[in-house]
Amino acid sequence: MKISELAKKTGTSIRSLRYYEQKKLIHPYRLKNGYREFDESDIEKVKAVQLFLRLGMNTDEIYRVISCDYFETAENHGCAHSAVELYSSKLENVRKQLHRFQQIEKQLEKLLNYWETEKDKIESRY
Repeated sequence: MKISELAKKTGTSIRSLRYYEQKKLIHPYRLKNGYREFDESDIEKVKAVQLFLRLGMNTDEIYRVISCDYFETAENHGCAHSAVELYSSKLENVRKQLHRFQQIEKQLEKLLNYWETEKDKIESRY
């Protein structure tokens, strides 16, 4: 399939697909005329890249995971180690962000309660 068809099937811009290729996240076959030719498996690769980007990973981190075989052997445990290390780090970052958001939420609740009370005081005077 051509790049425009892959873009349509994945909801990704052609520009992004070219960038993914530049970062070696996808590997289209080049036709004699220079056009890119993608196969059906590239749809899932692009969707995986999009998922990882939404999870806050950058393309270098994604490459470390996506370049690994899905079926590892005992001799190829480097991918598993790399993936566990990366996901653990990302999970820790998400937990820290959640904690910060919980603190912000508490502060906003206090401010809202204060100003609602002040508003009620003012309205009760009239």
